[in-house]
Amino acid sequence: MPNYLRSRMIVAITTLLVMTSVARAQSDTDLAFENIAAAFVNNLPAISPANATELGDLLPLAQMEHVIGAESQSQTGEPLALDREPDPARQQPFTHLVAVDYLPGEDHTIAKPGTYDHWRTGFQNLVGYAESDERQIRDPIRNRRLFAPDKTDRYEACLWNFRRCLCRQNFVAGCFASDITMLMNGNQYHGGVLAGVDEDDTQRAFREARELSLSLLYFLQTEIEPGYQGRTGFPGIRPRGDVFGTDDGLAQYPYIRESRRIDAEFTVLEQHFRVDQHPNGPVRYPDSVGLGGYRIDIHEQAKGSKESITTASHGQHWTQEIPLGALIPVRVENILPACKNLGVTHVTNGAFRLHPVEWNIGESAGFLAAYCLDHTMTPRAVRNTPAALDDFQRLLVRQGVELAWPETIYGRSYFSHVEHIPNWYFGEAQRL
Repeated sequence: MPNYLRSRMIVAITTLLVMTSVARAQSDTDLAFENIAAAFVNNLPAISPANATELGDLLPLAQMEHVIGAESQSQTGEPLALDREPDPARQQPFTHLVAVDYLPGEDHTIAKPGTYDHWRTGFQNLVGYAESDERQIRDPIRNRRLFAPDKTDRYEACLWNFRRCLCRQNFVAGCFASDITMLMNGNQYHGGVLAGVDEDDTQRAFREARELSLSLLYFLQTEIEPGYQGRTGFPGIRPRGDVFGTDDGLAQYPYIRESRRIDAEFTVLEQHFRVDQHPNGPVRYPDSVGLGGYRIDIHEQAKGSKESITTASHGQHWTQEIPLGALIPVRVENILPACKNLGVTHVTNGAFRLHPVEWNIGESAGFLAAYCLDHTMTPRAVRNTPAALDDFQRLLVRQGVELAWPETIYGRSYFSHVEHIPNWYFGEAQRL
């Protein structure tokens, strides 16, 4: 923790709550947290808490004004927004990752998931190891090989390498028996949403997403063709529960692509950084508190296209700044968003939801909370008092937070930002 935060927040942070969810909240008095494992309830005075929950759980509990799902063009004017009524149920799919390694010749086949037959037909586009099949490698659908030949001089596209978190070739030979990767293709869950529905529906979606990911693992172990030594499946694919601290290899929580979002003092709209509307660069925010560099990444089919919105809109947006106004709720004074639940839309969430942007949002929210405590000001007052805003932004810069891009460039995958570095791969498609 930077010195500025450490010195000013040590008295406020006295208990680390783990495996904990919010049970209730009053925006001007207290928050109550419930321990998932033991139903322990603890009251915590609400001194500018930062809401970093994956789904924006504090917003409905504190009765804060917020938005769920997709807005309409009549609401936001965004070209990529819905051309019909807003749809709260239009939320990006989520994925429950599972960590695995691969030990050829061994058998680590899991028990067949109870709902496997329901999910297995969705895995039919996944393919196996095919080193010599050049047609398969070039085919845009069949390019999704499970494995690819080991290469030390370049990245080879395949499912295994796409979310590989440990590459054994980066270490001394024999140090690791296998790479470790996270399965994140073929297991996006589209069967329900998590925000704005009752708790039973939320828990059902969580359960089914887990079953989907375990079914994908079972499919790779038992059915994918061609498999190990020309047989069916790769039984040597082993779930790595130690990676995520679980028994089954699944992450402790899914990857959430879309949250509830505050109604903010300022909302980031797509047209603020669309290339066709601002050919000389994006709108610059005088209250910038950080940066985002990703493209609009929305896992939905583009209108009139077989491509996703992500692919169809590539190159149409600039990199972004994070405005302080998007961190200020329209009414409530003492709760700040600290991740993707800030003032963005369904469309602009597609760029602001990426982890490096969320981290910047959280850092700036933390600095803002500390600054408000130190100066006895509300976040809104900081933004709307020119001298205080200038002082706060100087603080951010001293702490290493960049407020403006040094050059005008398109938003794109993070791999594209570092592709000039030899042998570096970030885990995104090269053409994007």
